[in-house]
Amino acid sequence: MAEPTTQVKKLLALNIKALRKKHHFSQEKLAEATNLSAQSISDIEGCRTWVSDKTLEKLAQALNVPIFQLFMPLDDDNESTETLLYDRLMKLRAAMKEDIDNRLDQFYLSEKSFSQ
Repeated sequence: MAEPTTQVKKLLALNIKALRKKHHFSQEKLAEATNLSAQSISDIEGCRTWVSDKTLEKLAQALNVPIFQLFMPLDDDNESTETLLYDRLMKLRAAMKEDIDNRLDQFYLSEKSFSQ
């Protein structure tokens, strides 16, 4: 298996550490939850080792996130880009719905006055 780029390795390490802290897990507690050693968790967070797909699955499950989220940039509050995008999409959806409702009301009123 080819070694991942340092940037990807760092992103994974930072995300695992941030999510671990968000869940108030020590490295030891995360190790227990994943059936890994505390040294393995330390090595992953320290960018000293790469992980297998099975290890990624264990980490994602223990941290209660989809695997891909382990590779998503986090903002300053450790929220994933996915969460931020979802929130923005929901706001856009609400704004579009309101706009459509307003246009339908205007159309209805103009049709009603035209037919009278």
